[in-house]
Amino acid sequence: MLKNNKYCFHTKFIVLFLLASVLAGCAAMKSPEGGPRDTTPPKVLKMTPENLTRNFSAKKIIIEFDEYIKLNNEFKEFSISPELEKAPELKAKLKRLEISLPDTLEKNTTYTLNFGKAIVDLNESNELKNFSYAFATGPTLDSLSISGNVTNALTGEAEIESTVFILPLARDSLFGKKRAPIFTLTDSSGNFKLNNLKKDTYKIYALKEKGGDRIYQQLSDEIGFIKNPLTLDKNIDSLHLSIFKELAPEFRTLDRKLNPDGSIFLSFNQQLKKPDLTVIFPAKVDQEKQFQFSKNKDSVNLWLTDLSFDSVKIVIKDEGKALDTVKFSRSKRDTYNRVVNISDNLDGGTLNPFKDLAISFNFPIKSLDESKILLLEDSIPRKFTLVKDSTNLLKYHIKYKWRAKEPYIVVLQENAVNAIFDIKNKELKKNFTLGDANDYGSLTLNVEPTDTTKRYVLEIVDKNKNIITAYPIVRKTSVKLSNYKQGVYYARIVYDENKNGIWDTGNIKLGLAPEAIWYEPKELSIRANWDRNENIQIPAVAPLPTPKPKEKVETKAPANNNSGIGGMRRN
Repeated sequence: MLKNNKYCFHTKFIVLFLLASVLAGCAAMKSPEGGPRDTTPPKVLKMTPENLTRNFSAKKIIIEFDEYIKLNNEFKEFSISPELEKAPELKAKLKRLEISLPDTLEKNTTYTLNFGKAIVDLNESNELKNFSYAFATGPTLDSLSISGNVTNALTGEAEIESTVFILPLARDSLFGKKRAPIFTLTDSSGNFKLNNLKKDTYKIYALKEKGGDRIYQQLSDEIGFIKNPLTLDKNIDSLHLSIFKELAPEFRTLDRKLNPDGSIFLSFNQQLKKPDLTVIFPAKVDQEKQFQFSKNKDSVNLWLTDLSFDSVKIVIKDEGKALDTVKFSRSKRDTYNRVVNISDNLDGGTLNPFKDLAISFNFPIKSLDESKILLLEDSIPRKFTLVKDSTNLLKYHIKYKWRAKEPYIVVLQENAVNAIFDIKNKELKKNFTLGDANDYGSLTLNVEPTDTTKRYVLEIVDKNKNIITAYPIVRKTSVKLSNYKQGVYYARIVYDENKNGIWDTGNIKLGLAPEAIWYEPKELSIRANWDRNENIQIPAVAPLPTPKPKEKVETKAPANNNSGIGGMRRN
């Protein structure tokens, strides 16, 4: 009997232990993982009073949503038109938005509440964009509209989420000073529509800004406008605006700093044409100065070998005219950290077979000891020619008859470089191979203007709209791009109105639009080991761009055949 009791006890203990283990395992189980991230903005379920109500007399508007909401930057994003002395009060309560109105509404007036991107969901902050609510305090509701699209004047691409706003002509003096209450945002195709407008004469603008306050700031924002006022007495459709970065009307030095290595950096709000620098105090420092302007001539690095001064004054000039004077102060106890850095023009360890090897330094060089610069081909030292660049004092070219498929090593041994301030380099080794010439192709463009009385600039740009090269066009011209790496290129035509050989942006104060640009519709792909010929007929008047959503351009490898198809042939 005792054995049976013990057996029962042990059996119960084992059962209880197993049950506890199972329960503990259940308790330790992971909670179900969430689904995909919510990217849907709040959806309006009900509005009280209803949107577009006439004879409106309510003191409060209640808008109900399908999820919990909150307000984001409401003081920047929200506006009411016409403006009120006392702004409506907005309160987000769970899934409701309550708008309390003041007692100063005018009779027989249409009011439009623009929320911009102020309404977002509580958890993910997904924005309900371009939401608006309109009502009329009288029997008639303003119902006119203006619609169109916005593109970038330079790239021709649709401008997404740029702000389009109008100002009554009588209030246009407020441009750049006060937020416009009548506005909307462009969609993913650059399209916009302004609704519930009254008959009036307006100025219209498109703004791509960084501040988010709908006030144009020339320093940071891009602007587009239509010069002539719009008389709105019926709906206006298919309006086109091009935004551009306006050149600053007056020259200004944006940034000035004394770098940790003792060099001076200056940046400007304009691209200069023939810039120069002069040290006017101490005058003796000017004799040994060295400087290098950026490619766009909107910034400069300056090196002064004599740093014994307490302060220095530098005059910035363009085309011989003094634009600004900047001053720097230093302590004679200041110390500087100087290290020679070296960069090159290799692309992923591959050298373009039609170019020299270029090496660039971060300091002007006093001397190079060529005996300490080695070029190894298949581990064997080779003779080469070292040439200083004619336009860039920081760049040198290593010239050699490169051979395909050979491994190369360039070694700059320690102390091969003697830069200003007598700083030396540490040993640097670069391994690379020569690119296969068969990976490069050529493109010939036969360009013919329809109107030969005008002047044009042909710009070849890559898929990111960066300029590769440019040619002036005054008559029928054949342009050949030889030995270009395979890739996607485009041709764009600048209608060079002032005949200065570059694209000129607009000026809002003078009412000048940027010079027109037209993109040749054909994608000018350069394929490996191919010669391609294309004809470009320049329209007499630049067609308006057809805005499309920005998308990533992908290219496919060419078919492996030897026939000349589409104006192309194998080399």
